[in-house]
Amino acid sequence: MDVTLRQWVDQAERVVVFTGAGMSTESGIPDFRSPGGVWTRMQPIMFQDFIASEEMRIEAWRRKIAVDSEIGGAQPNKGHKALAQLVAQGKITHVITQNIDNLHQQSGVDAAKIIELHGNGTYATCLDCGLRHELEQVKQAFIAAGEKTAPGCQDCGGWVKSATISFGQAMPESEMRRAESATLGCDLFIAIGSSLQVMPAAGFPVLARHNGARLVIINREPTDLDEAADLVLNAEIGEVLSNLVGLNS
Repeated sequence: MDVTLRQWVDQAERVVVFTGAGMSTESGIPDFRSPGGVWTRMQPIMFQDFIASEEMRIEAWRRKIAVDSEIGGAQPNKGHKALAQLVAQGKITHVITQNIDNLHQQSGVDAAKIIELHGNGTYATCLDCGLRHELEQVKQAFIAAGEKTAPGCQDCGGWVKSATISFGQAMPESEMRRAESATLGCDLFIAIGSSLQVMPAAGFPVLARHNGARLVIINREPTDLDEAADLVLNAEIGEVLSNLVGLNS
């Protein structure tokens, strides 16, 4: 266990955690950018193309079904469970995440304390009226139609899309505001499993540091923000976090 990290967590009154793809690789979900990840096998579909083309909407749903068949059974790992324990203790006030896998919720973290910057891939929404659509129902209807017609909203007929933020799609304003407020309110900011390259999300660790909070980065590989951090731990994330809360003892 890193003694400094343990001391800083103990001393902190308001800890904010920021998680990226590396948080979930130990659950069997590959980093989209890493070798073998989804984006190394196929180019992402831009939001503008999804809007403009029925063919692209159909392809997006074909890919969604294929990807979910690979990783849909993923479960929270010991790192997720450790964070959930710190949330339950009142130590962590918010979990800001770039992940769309819903594993923080599955680990027991109150959804009200989770800020999803890139949306959630476990359900779908109508782009017109905002109605939530349960993913399995949408998939079954799409398959029943021979995968030749993109799913439409049962209420308004609008286009239905996985509730994630695609390339070219605007970031969710309410979640960005919540993340900024949480960041400015913390005295310890822990960035976990993120390359800290994707903006504007990667700006939150810098914002926290400039506002006087301690900044800790836990990642297997170095990041571009390591020099700005007060503590950098290049180690296995699940091991570090489970040791932090005593799950390995």
